[in-house]
Amino acid sequence: MPIPDLPVLPPTEGSHLTRKFGRETANYFSGSPLNRLSFLRGDRDFLRAAFAHPAARFLLLRGLAPLVPAADPARLAFAARADVAPLTGEDPFARSEEEMVAEYDSSEERAVVVFLGIDERGEVAVGQDGEGEVQGERERFRYRDFEGAPYFAVDVTPRGKLADAAEALSKVMEERGLKFYDHSPRHMGLVAGQAAMYGQARALIDWNARTPFCAQCGQPTLSVQAGTKRVCPPTDKAGGQVRERKPCATRGTVSNHSFPRTDPTVIMAILSADGTKVLLGRQRRWPKYWYSTLAGFQEPGESIEEAVRREVWEESGVQVGRVILHSSQPWPFPASLMIGAIGQALPGDGEKIYLGHDAELESAKWFPLEEVKEALVTGTSGLGEPAPEGYVEGSLRLPPQTAIANRLITAVVEGWWIPSRM
Repeated sequence: MPIPDLPVLPPTEGSHLTRKFGRETANYFSGSPLNRLSFLRGDRDFLRAAFAHPAARFLLLRGLAPLVPAADPARLAFAARADVAPLTGEDPFARSEEEMVAEYDSSEERAVVVFLGIDERGEVAVGQDGEGEVQGERERFRYRDFEGAPYFAVDVTPRGKLADAAEALSKVMEERGLKFYDHSPRHMGLVAGQAAMYGQARALIDWNARTPFCAQCGQPTLSVQAGTKRVCPPTDKAGGQVRERKPCATRGTVSNHSFPRTDPTVIMAILSADGTKVLLGRQRRWPKYWYSTLAGFQEPGESIEEAVRREVWEESGVQVGRVILHSSQPWPFPASLMIGAIGQALPGDGEKIYLGHDAELESAKWFPLEEVKEALVTGTSGLGEPAPEGYVEGSLRLPPQTAIANRLITAVVEGWWIPSRM
């Protein structure tokens, strides 16, 4: 499968920051073409109008796998409101959040519908959608000062009372020549902007599926604000009679809701003290000769720079001095934000490798920049993919450009870390 292009950011040649630091790096799973309009997620009138509009399109996820054309799996496919209504209902946003909480019935099953945003510039409108209609020719949705095509995501994983409706919808999509991508989503190769849309949809639908109960009191929660917030209602109408639920601290003065979590993760390319080598590591489960940058979760009460130094020392024994931030990458597997950094090892004993602190790595090595540069040309591939054509067995292998690790390694090889002069 060809490696997709990375997101393209607007030109910033006139910026002082661009002249000093170079163009901003945009990583895979970023660069969404949608305006999320997050401040309108609680606006019932907006959501109802967007959902009902003929321009609205729906990204279906089954088991977190996205709907794609069978003949072109590099692009997402979308359903129309008439397709999803048997599963979601004709008007899933008819009630306000307050009304949904007051009328909460835990015995009801509702399909999770997530508002993704509006495509104002028509960037998603490429090819044909699930109905065979050329996108971009539909009437545009308008609300206040905003105009474009609304996009939603719907979880069509067959569950409970909604299983039959979900199965029927999946069958309709398959009859149109569409399928749910049945390989690892990390290797799907979606075009850049649509990968970002999928990442947003996947993270939110996965969060709703993983968080059906209140973390404080353990009672079932209710998804509101178009799939981006969950609340713990004080009453329950299950069984036809309103009953008070157990007390819960989330209904107090501190907070009455929960939001999706994002886990900060540091990932770093570490240079040797003289700037001629880069530190890479490998785990036991990886293919032979396949190395990558070191990474780990940032802990509470820890700065990004401190997390970089700690993780590198714990995994490899190398001591890091100066750390600079490079870029970041949303990583919806399930909900990480990869914070990319470049650091430099302290000279002398600071460069010594010791794997005895943490058993995560099978190997860690210092690789000369010239060897790494060659591997970027002839040895990049995903973990589940074969080595590329032209690769010589025994040579270094690296992650593809869709991984932020590749972007950090490339930045080191190209001298991004060397300060420019204004």
